[in-house]
Amino acid sequence: MPVATVRIPPVLRPSVGGEKELEANGSSVGEILRTVAEHYPDTESQLFSGEGQLNRYVNVYLNDEDVRVLDGLETAVGAQDTLVILPAMAGGAIQIR
Repeated sequence: MPVATVRIPPVLRPSVGGEKELEANGSSVGEILRTVAEHYPDTESQLFSGEGQLNRYVNVYLNDEDVRVLDGLETAVGAQDTLVILPAMAGGAIQIR
């Protein structure tokens, strides 16, 4: 089974013991993210919705490609691939007068 590198954003690092990168087994994006969630249970609700889909506020990139425009959680992953987890940012503008 391929081992991929998973880059962890600062907001999730407390949930994975402060690690910036992890290695995880899996042949798809979903398998790899579930492996991370199994080893670090605090990440499960941050990564997945109640229905088991990717949380809509989390963006995942496979080698710089958004997995949502690929095959989502079913996107195939190879041994040298890198997943990057990025939480979506939201907010408004502050008007300065």
